[in-house]
Amino acid sequence: MTHSHVTAVEDDEPELLRDQFRQLLRYRAIIGAGIGLGLLGGVWFGMSNADTYVATSQVVLRAPVNDPFNPSVSQDKTLNMGSERQTALSSSVAEQAAKKLGWTGTIGKLQKDLQVTNPPQSQVLQFTYTADTPQAAADRANAVTQSYLQLRQKQWTDVRATMLAGQQRQLDEVAKKHDQKTKELDRMADGAARDAEYGVKTNLLNRINELDARISQLKSLDMSAGTVIRVATAPGYSDGPGLPMSLGLGALVGVALGLLAAWVRLVFDPSPRSAGDVARAVRAPVLGTLPRGATDVLLADDHTDARAAEEYRSVAFRLAYDQRFADRRRLLVVAPRGSNQAAVAVASHLAASFAETGKDVLLIEADLRDPTLKGRLRAHAAIAPRWTSPAESMDNEESGWPGMRQLIVDAGESGSFGLVPGERVRNVARALTGPRVTRRIAEADSPNSTVVVLAPPVLNYADALALVDRVDGVLVVCDPRAVHRTDLQRIRELIAGAGGTVLGAVVHTAGRRRRAGKDQGGRRGSGTAGRYAPPPGSDEFAAEPEQIVLGDGTDTVALRSLRAEDLRGDRDIRAGDR
Repeated sequence: MTHSHVTAVEDDEPELLRDQFRQLLRYRAIIGAGIGLGLLGGVWFGMSNADTYVATSQVVLRAPVNDPFNPSVSQDKTLNMGSERQTALSSSVAEQAAKKLGWTGTIGKLQKDLQVTNPPQSQVLQFTYTADTPQAAADRANAVTQSYLQLRQKQWTDVRATMLAGQQRQLDEVAKKHDQKTKELDRMADGAARDAEYGVKTNLLNRINELDARISQLKSLDMSAGTVIRVATAPGYSDGPGLPMSLGLGALVGVALGLLAAWVRLVFDPSPRSAGDVARAVRAPVLGTLPRGATDVLLADDHTDARAAEEYRSVAFRLAYDQRFADRRRLLVVAPRGSNQAAVAVASHLAASFAETGKDVLLIEADLRDPTLKGRLRAHAAIAPRWTSPAESMDNEESGWPGMRQLIVDAGESGSFGLVPGERVRNVARALTGPRVTRRIAEADSPNSTVVVLAPPVLNYADALALVDRVDGVLVVCDPRAVHRTDLQRIRELIAGAGGTVLGAVVHTAGRRRRAGKDQGGRRGSGTAGRYAPPPGSDEFAAEPEQIVLGDGTDTVALRSLRAEDLRGDRDIRAGDR
């Protein structure tokens, strides 16, 4: 069992990586800005290094020794390459080089473009100078090299002169004593005392010979600090990488910078990054992911995209097989906040999908603040609900919302479903909690019946919470890019506190939905497709519905499309009603 679990986790890792990469691509603007900055930096770097030339010279250092061919004499103990490198970079060397070059600028500016390095395990100093012209780079590198060698030679010469002076003083003192002792011996008679003084004279003579040998040795030393093994010459090409390479490097750095910035933005993004984040926030499964633009229209036309139609069917079937929904067949469709257009589209398409399975579907528009379904579907044919008598229907038809009659909407090949459109009322809370709404929702108790209730956004108004005690199954419709995880968590807490249950979520992406005669596979859509009803503001509006009598004698409606200029008068009438 453990081995199988580990294998499953390893198999999921590539998918997780792909998902994270897709999430990073959501921030294309940030990645593009990073690439742009990288390219600008590459241009600046390429242009600033286009006219830079580098010249190099090398010097092998040596210390003054008596016998350079004696393997027992090691210069490694005499030379400290770290100290020699600091000496080469010192202002003393720079001042001497400035005099050689006739430098008119500051010493610091001359030192700025100089680099001195020591290759590992060697006594070589490498002088590298960068200048605007090839000859200037070579001249300055050679001038610094010669100045360093002259300074080191002078330092060694000064040390030798000091040592010679000390040895000479000692020699003069010992020679003076030797001369005095010689005079004393000339005056002394032979004997033991004279023999003792003669031994002292011999010691002084040996000392004189030793000091003479040291002085001769110091005078014979070679005071050269080193040998130039590479003379700097004018380079034949620029040291910069060139503009094309600089742009390439800048682009690579820009991509890395953009991805890093996008990753940071992703980490601190309050919106859900994936369907899994939505599911964790509402603690319910994501029942469907609608294609882009699938919620931009209320009902698609007869040539709807089959992908969107199948996704709506999939959501309806998943709900139908959920035991919590199947027991009561009541569904409350809500959006988090802002526009309610996506929830309106999902509710209407789900009603058509349920009708396609043979259910008696009733769609109740509980949005009493901005009702739109009646105006967009143009469904005017009405029938009385099951729980009203003919007398009651005629006496109380206009006694308030919901009305005593419900409309019938033709959903094309899916069939038809009932519609209780919303109306503007003075007291929304009283209308939503009234007994008439309860009786409307209770129609789901009839065999083979389903009630879909559309409510305003949960976080905008408390209308949905007033309906939860009667419609305890809630479907949340959200755009992950337009909602925060905290909003979804708050919705779940509010619904759970009101006694309801979040059955799942439907996620979508806002966008313009194209109207095509065929989907990508070339098949004409069907199922949830009703008659096309463009939203207000487009070039055409749904015309007045034509009444159709079905085979069983029931009145229904069908929609036909007209151009906008054919309905100018109708627009004015509707504006006046508002």
